[in-house]
Amino acid sequence: MTKTENEIYDVAIVGGGPAGLNAALVLARSRRRILVIDEEMPRNQVTRESHGFLTRDGIKPSEFRRIAKEQILKYPSVAFQSAVVASVTGGDGDFLLWLEGSEAAVRSRKLLFATGMKDVLPDIEGLSDVYGTSAFVCPFCDGWELRDRRIGVIALNDSSMHFAKMISGWTKHLTLLTNASMLNDEQRAELSTRGIPVIEESIQRIESQQGYVSRIAFNDGRSIDCDGIFFVPTLVQSTNIPEIMGCNMSNNGSVMKVDTDPMGRTNVPGVYSAGDASGSPFQLIAAASSGATAAAAIQMDLLDEEWNTVR
Repeated sequence: MTKTENEIYDVAIVGGGPAGLNAALVLARSRRRILVIDEEMPRNQVTRESHGFLTRDGIKPSEFRRIAKEQILKYPSVAFQSAVVASVTGGDGDFLLWLEGSEAAVRSRKLLFATGMKDVLPDIEGLSDVYGTSAFVCPFCDGWELRDRRIGVIALNDSSMHFAKMISGWTKHLTLLTNASMLNDEQRAELSTRGIPVIEESIQRIESQQGYVSRIAFNDGRSIDCDGIFFVPTLVQSTNIPEIMGCNMSNNGSVMKVDTDPMGRTNVPGVYSAGDASGSPFQLIAAASSGATAAAAIQMDLLDEEWNTVR
């Protein structure tokens, strides 16, 4: 085995989003030695503003992270490292985190995965051009900015009705676009009763100007004018390391998540998960809250171990 660093952290946090950052803050204030390892490619990097976080509504995601790091680094026991964790060996009490491009491992007593999810966009021409400016995935985050506007709702199969109902809370000017996924007669009747148009033809392209949606064209020659889009992405875990380590996983609807108890503990001793990866509501404030909860659990578990080792 390649020689490892001599120092051992109390906790290594993998992921520097709101869950990982809030966990780092709570653990720093608990006088723990913390290393936050982050690849610095957040899920919301295309988003111009973040919403729904009290006192920070409308903040740029990059500014949110900057302020968070500035506040956390006031505590001398915390360090940040820009890196990707390639694998983890060892176990509870002495985990070894092997980083891409490094021959030495990071050692930690406990391990928190706050790695979040990645969005895989539908294969629709032009969608990536408007993603984050006028095409969004979460109406709780971005619905206010598109209230009462003409919205194309791109949702397939079982998510169609749920998402159409959800978006109707922000605008009545919506059209459900199934992109060749066919509804049944009962669904069509339900939408028709509520005055929601449906286009089941496949989408040819999304037209835009300077990142803002203007028109959606379909393969049968039709098109609709549009001010914005909400769509359902495919969500995938940012890392499969928890699964490789033996953490229980479950399918939460169409999303594979890391199973935890209410405090963020997985079934693998010493391993915790917080934020989107473990299936909290996909909102900034919810992820931060789950990070704080997991941090409290880690602190109490460490205290129990230290208390019980005193003879």
